[in-house]
Amino acid sequence: MPCVAVLGTGFVGATIAYALMHRGVADEIRLEEAAGADLVIICAGRNSRPDESRLDLLRDNAQRIRDLCGVIRGWSPPPVVLVVSNPVDVLTEIACRTLGETGGRVFGSGTTLDTARLKTLVGARFGLDPHSIHGYILGEHGDSEFAAWSTVSAGGANIRGWTGYDPAAMAKLFEEVRTAAYEIIRRKRATYYAIGAAVGVLAEAVLRDQRSVLPVSVPAAGRYGITGVCLSLPCVLGRGGVVQVLEPPLEPEETAALRRSASVLSSALASL
Repeated sequence: MPCVAVLGTGFVGATIAYALMHRGVADEIRLEEAAGADLVIICAGRNSRPDESRLDLLRDNAQRIRDLCGVIRGWSPPPVVLVVSNPVDVLTEIACRTLGETGGRVFGSGTTLDTARLKTLVGARFGLDPHSIHGYILGEHGDSEFAAWSTVSAGGANIRGWTGYDPAAMAKLFEEVRTAAYEIIRRKRATYYAIGAAVGVLAEAVLRDQRSVLPVSVPAAGRYGITGVCLSLPCVLGRGGVVQVLEPPLEPEETAALRRSASVLSSALASL
């Protein structure tokens, strides 16, 4: 089995290492010693403080990502790199620029956790197993993210046709998802159990070549008319990282929301 390296061993990194061990997806898990690893998970950097957005972390964590990726750039063969540190979309873009053309081998954890939370709350409201619900939160992993309700379905039926569907209730539910991390940080100063579990899912999809479809942060590369930033889109994950980026047909207001999210991220990058 492959080797995984975790760079950054605070609450998040330690919890990720535990999740990887629990899933049994790697023969060797290294904490910070990364040379020769098949998958490198970057969670180095400080976490959010109460009343602070993920983008407020940018200046403190950007240089750290550049330094780490500058070392990884010389490795042969190159590993798959999964960025978890926040603000994850901006830092994933910095990692991609530092590492150069990667062919999908660099991506961020993105809105994987946000989407899982959405499915859980939708399932609880409608009495369904969250695993039977499909759909995504897209864009920034942060304040400008949005629920692409046109993609949310179960049994082939879109959520808007379900008995008991109410747009106002769904908006409230999404807001609970969007602000979940802030509430957790307010109460216990850090978030780590949920992201640890989510990264375990991503790592397993890569290392076991599962070809799972998950919303992770990748270069927009002209999709939906967006360039120059990384943000979350549904992606096929396999042994080489992002095997394929999917482009589900979005409604006009959803495409506009995705572009607004890209604009927020572009402004953040321009501030560096």
